[in-house]
Amino acid sequence: MSAIVPQLGGRTLGDRQRVSCARRAAPDCHIGAVSQSWGDCLGTPIVYSPVKADLTGNIKTDCLGTPIVYSPVKADLTGNIKKIRAVYDSNPARFKTLQNILEAEKEMHGSAWPKTGATLALMWLKRGLKFMLVLLQSISDGERDEEHPNLIRVNALKAYEIALKKYHGWMLQKLFMGSVYALPYKSDLLKALEKGKEVKEEESIEKIHQFLSRVTPILDAIYEMYTKMNAELSYKA
Repeated sequence: MSAIVPQLGGRTLGDRQRVSCARRAAPDCHIGAVSQSWGDCLGTPIVYSPVKADLTGNIKTDCLGTPIVYSPVKADLTGNIKKIRAVYDSNPARFKTLQNILEAEKEMHGSAWPKTGATLALMWLKRGLKFMLVLLQSISDGERDEEHPNLIRVNALKAYEIALKKYHGWMLQKLFMGSVYALPYKSDLLKALEKGKEVKEEESIEKIHQFLSRVTPILDAIYEMYTKMNAELSYKA
């Protein structure tokens, strides 16, 4: 994938005009995938780029090791991306941004909204992505089990507590708690993020920092959009 710069209102922003989605309205964030090769391994599907070019509906969660994004979360990520892409494909000219989609579905579905369509898919997608970002942030911050420093259970439990637990019923919570014992070692995770290359841990951690600094404000903007549009739901799956 080639790097794509943000586009607001039909004009491409140069270096002097660049602004983050954290300081702009969420509708200006185009749906897409991380445009740098290392970031692609993390599978985050919301960074500046045209929907049609980059929203493939194929998140590369396998780079993280399936147990990290345990099967229900992984299924949600891939399934929800496909749902959003399907809505976009139905009318690309109309659905250029995420807010375009939410506004259209609000008008279309009436009282059934927001618990329907791409609006619901994006709601769960952003939660799954937040789990991944909090996990990576915790690792990059050096949080660990001092007795077992190469395990990432502490990081995964923190991410689950923050991003997903309150939206999961008893069964899903139990499933997650069991899955943490199958998590890969931190060293194996970092190697996977580097696509099998042998790289010093501090170099990988620095790349995580850089990735998070680019992606976190954009995901925050998606959350802010849901709050402003009263589209956030709190029911348990």
